[in-house]
Amino acid sequence: MDVELREIHDSDLPVFYRQMMDPEAVWMAAFTAKDPADRDAFDAHWKRIRSLAGVVQRTVLADGDVVGHVAVFGEPGEREVTYWIDRAYWGRGIATAALRVLLTQAPERPLYARAAADNAGSVRVLARCGFRLTGRERGFANARGEEIDEVVLTLEG
Repeated sequence: MDVELREIHDSDLPVFYRQMMDPEAVWMAAFTAKDPADRDAFDAHWKRIRSLAGVVQRTVLADGDVVGHVAVFGEPGEREVTYWIDRAYWGRGIATAALRVLLTQAPERPLYARAAADNAGSVRVLARCGFRLTGRERGFANARGEEIDEVVLTLEG
């Protein structure tokens, strides 16, 4: 598949919202909004993050279709990556390809990433992109309604 990143368009937001309605994907992501179905909260979140200076956020296209988004956010020295790929596209290397492109567009290092410890697919994507396990924590996962194990990964310069 041909994977590209582009600026986020307003027309991408309904696609992102639909993707957030997938219960299996939300459970796997774990650290999500309290109520992914709350459209007002979703819209407010995207309005806020799209207005923040220094956030690198992109829509992920696979063969021209909107399949998710990737971003780098946070304060210098504490910047993190995040991504979401529609479950229908999991297992095709799209997240890895998209993250690799994003890393060329956000060259500052170190960068950090967090994932539910049992999210083997996401941990594998991060490892393929050069991130290394540097810590373990516990955090409350809204999607699971409980505290779970989380891994912290770091991409050094």
